[in-house]
Amino acid sequence: MQSTFDERNWLSWLVKVRILILTFLLGIQLTVTELTPTHLPMHLFLGTMVLWYTISVFHVILMSFWREHRLQASLQVLTDLVMVSLVVHETGGWDSSLNFLYPLVIIVAGILLPRAWALLVAALAFILYGTVLELNYYGVVHSYCTTHPQLKALQGIIFVNLFAFLAVAFLAGQLVSKLRQARVQLRNTSGALEDLQILHENIIQSVSSSLITTGLDGRITLVNSAAQKLLERPASQLLGQPVASLFLDALPNPEAQTHAEVRFDAGPSFRKTARVRVATLNVPDRGALGYVYAVDDLTEIRRLEREVRIQDRLAAVGRLAAAIAHEIRNPLTSIAGSVSMLSASAEMSEEHRHLLDIVTRESQRLNGIITDFLAYSRVKQYRFEKADLVRVLEDTLTLMRNRMTAESTGISIESRFSAREAWALADADRIKQVFWNIGENAVRAMPGGGTLRVNLERSGDDWQIGFADTGIGMTPQQSEKIFEPFQSTFEGGTGLGLAVVYQIMQAHEGKVWARSKPGQGTTLILKLRCLEAERIESSRQTLTPGPVPLAAEEKPAALAAAAAEGSRRG
Repeated sequence: MQSTFDERNWLSWLVKVRILILTFLLGIQLTVTELTPTHLPMHLFLGTMVLWYTISVFHVILMSFWREHRLQASLQVLTDLVMVSLVVHETGGWDSSLNFLYPLVIIVAGILLPRAWALLVAALAFILYGTVLELNYYGVVHSYCTTHPQLKALQGIIFVNLFAFLAVAFLAGQLVSKLRQARVQLRNTSGALEDLQILHENIIQSVSSSLITTGLDGRITLVNSAAQKLLERPASQLLGQPVASLFLDALPNPEAQTHAEVRFDAGPSFRKTARVRVATLNVPDRGALGYVYAVDDLTEIRRLEREVRIQDRLAAVGRLAAAIAHEIRNPLTSIAGSVSMLSASAEMSEEHRHLLDIVTRESQRLNGIITDFLAYSRVKQYRFEKADLVRVLEDTLTLMRNRMTAESTGISIESRFSAREAWALADADRIKQVFWNIGENAVRAMPGGGTLRVNLERSGDDWQIGFADTGIGMTPQQSEKIFEPFQSTFEGGTGLGLAVVYQIMQAHEGKVWARSKPGQGTTLILKLRCLEAERIESSRQTLTPGPVPLAAEEKPAALAAAAAEGSRRG
């Protein structure tokens, strides 16, 4: 296949060179004819050149549909020999200065054809050239020669050209053989180098660590597949860009520090954390050519660390609440009763009554906080059943819409569900409490009105529910502590609503996280396992017994009941 490709290229080159030589010869002969007297038959010569041009065009057309390149090469060489003989005859025979065209044809034959064919073409060239001279000498054809050499001189010219033709054929064959060997070696070396380069590229692209290389100017020159996946951008958008523009924090300097923890935005609303290590890209004998950055995704690790801190704080708050809630409520009840009796006295002044009202309201507020304390710290009992999340969401949103209309808050609620039913193994009442608490937070974040968008869609083995408001948003510091108790930024809030949300989601083995920017609203995302995925996981656990999670002790029995119900319906 490669040989055919080379022969085609050589044939194309031969056509181009032939046309170039013909044009050059025509121009030289016309110039000589104009400047000096000559016996050249101009009409015959021009007719021969036009015929040669026509043959060249025919070879071009033939090459487009005839794939036998070896036969085409032989045909072109033979036609060139005949045309050269005609031109030599017309330009003076033994007086012609164009007999150098024979060696050119022999060289072309050595390139396109095997070595034996080159020698055969040299012999044929000798026969044609000798025939032309003999026919001119003996007057068989009309001669355009200006001189008439002796017979021995003619024979000398013929045999000298024979020696020259054979020498050219031999040398051309040797040279072409060497060139072909060199081409084969070069092709093998190029193939080995290309294989090595492909191997290195495959290694870099297959490495699980994210790698980015830059020049000394800091612009990206290479990004492997892992880095493209981490940054969520294709290589076409990254190559040539300054590497510092991808990250929100300063990158490490290889001369001062070798690693640093930085943040970057992946997509329009999701921020990740990564550890970046940098090293100088040194090449022997060339010095430093750039830098290599290794990027490790720490987002999940940092999220788990935050969850552990939140759980520790929640556990501490729970223990504190259980220890002091009852001790505070008892004297608080006494205080509230005493204040009520004092407020009923007729001798109280208006100012004193106002002060007692303040004490009453604050006592009620403190009682509400203690109630939330007890609700949060009390061990919750979950009843896991087959629940339709779409129906639970619609019930919750209907109540919220009615409330928004009654209070004229200027808040609209939009919902978009990608499925008519979203079955999960869950405690419907607790999940409704999760949806209500998140909706309450969203309403408080939009004091001047706005839009709350709620969507539900399938994400792998999970149902993903999103609550997106157009409120005031949060800073990154507030987002990290949003699920910790007493972190409320709203007036009168206890900061336990989202802590309860986190607690319930943990019991359901679900996930909850927030995305927010100041002034751009907040999005809370929930993930709950689909019922089908729960059944598959339960089957695996049945085949391979293992520890049952404490937060879902009732789930296996509930799952069995749900499966039985599904089989009865089927």
